[in-house]
Amino acid sequence: MTIQINYKNNISKESLTNLVLFTDENFNISGIKKDISNTEFSYISDLLKNNDLTKNLLFFEVNSKKTIFLVSIKKNLEASDIESLGAEFHSYINYDKKSDYFIKSDSINNKFENLLGHFLHGVKLKSYEFNIYKSKKDTKTISINVIGNKNKLKTQNELRFKAIEEGTFFARDLVSEPPNVLNPKEYVNRLLKLRKLGIKVTIYNESQMKKLGMHSLLGVGRGSINESFLVTLEWNGNKKDKKAPLSFVGKGVCFDTGGISLKPAKFMEEMKYDMAGSAVVAGLIQTLATRKAKVNAVGVVGLVENMPGGNAQRPGDIVKAYNGKTIEVLNTDAEGRLVLADALSFTEAKFKPRFMIDLATLTGAIIMALGEEYAGLFSNNDDLSNKIFKVGEKVKEKVWRLPLHDNYDKLINSTIADMQNINYSGGAGSITAAQFLQRFVTSKTPWAHLDIAGMAFSKKAANLNPGGATGFGVRLLNQLIEEHYE
Repeated sequence: MTIQINYKNNISKESLTNLVLFTDENFNISGIKKDISNTEFSYISDLLKNNDLTKNLLFFEVNSKKTIFLVSIKKNLEASDIESLGAEFHSYINYDKKSDYFIKSDSINNKFENLLGHFLHGVKLKSYEFNIYKSKKDTKTISINVIGNKNKLKTQNELRFKAIEEGTFFARDLVSEPPNVLNPKEYVNRLLKLRKLGIKVTIYNESQMKKLGMHSLLGVGRGSINESFLVTLEWNGNKKDKKAPLSFVGKGVCFDTGGISLKPAKFMEEMKYDMAGSAVVAGLIQTLATRKAKVNAVGVVGLVENMPGGNAQRPGDIVKAYNGKTIEVLNTDAEGRLVLADALSFTEAKFKPRFMIDLATLTGAIIMALGEEYAGLFSNNDDLSNKIFKVGEKVKEKVWRLPLHDNYDKLINSTIADMQNINYSGGAGSITAAQFLQRFVTSKTPWAHLDIAGMAFSKKAANLNPGGATGFGVRLLNQLIEEHYE
């Protein structure tokens, strides 16, 4: 099903089937009397007396051809609340399956800036589908016709919302692809297409990474017939700004069997989502380029496939990372941190960024701790951490900060190398993983790590997500940049 937004200056009252009107928090319909007939007004007034007015949406079937939807704008709503209303409305129309809906824009409470834009943004984000491999697709188009000043209204849902939607959908598409399609090479091909948006895309192949000394990343992909890559995505939207760029680093394990430390068979198919961190980085950089963000930012993604094989990395191997530190690999299923180790230290050395934020589906332990409500946040910088937390609350992509401490750091010391890739003493799995990453960031660079293992994919539809890949992080980081760095 496709959602199509149309803007129209006017239309006859008789043609307004499936009419959407906005009311105050009490469903007071006196302000929309002009938009409906006297009979409809009386009918709805009577029904409202017995309805639950704490709801956000109510609908009334006037007759077989006409339904009137009332959207209640409660007091003190944030933009994210309006978007959630749009997502809730989409759930109605997705079930209802009518072809045309009409929104009277002059019924909107103008005290809320750009209410219509946020409402339609929520509808669009919820409407995402990944059905390219279905032989029978839902080809139906649902039209949402917005009635009012066409030129004024259209600007409300154009560039910014469109950019966020496309960036989020790009991330969701990448995460949804099956692993036999989206191997590291195919991933590279899709990232190369971002060049048409003005993004500088640089590819590092295995030969180039060997010369650079990225043996931590390369070790993860040794068991696969598919080559590993590191890709940088540079968006220079403010050439006058001589400050260091913002940087975002993503784990891109296109499929994770666990390697020689093989995972259980049950639910292993979900390991195609292990590249979600890199997908968010790609979706974010696309969003910035699409909306012509006045900021300089770089995305760095390590793309590998973790497979068992004759040349696969073994438990007990020692590898040297890009920054010269040695790692004893005790468990080949703790591979994401090995990819990020080289990606982080390379990003810091090459771009000398203002900050680094990495995203990864890094640990199952974070799901045990926070479920599907919060991503885990770890940081060496209170200011950066506080900004991410507050923005997450604002856009409803929530994060929760967990501690870093020297006593946790000691748990990953190795007796025969600089460090080991897991904590054998047990417990604090997400924290010790973050401590591992911190060893590849110098203290002078503000850094935050987002463990999104519980947030990248959801089996249930919730908030702005239809179920499946969520694109969690694109909206969060775009908002962070808009508020604090642009």
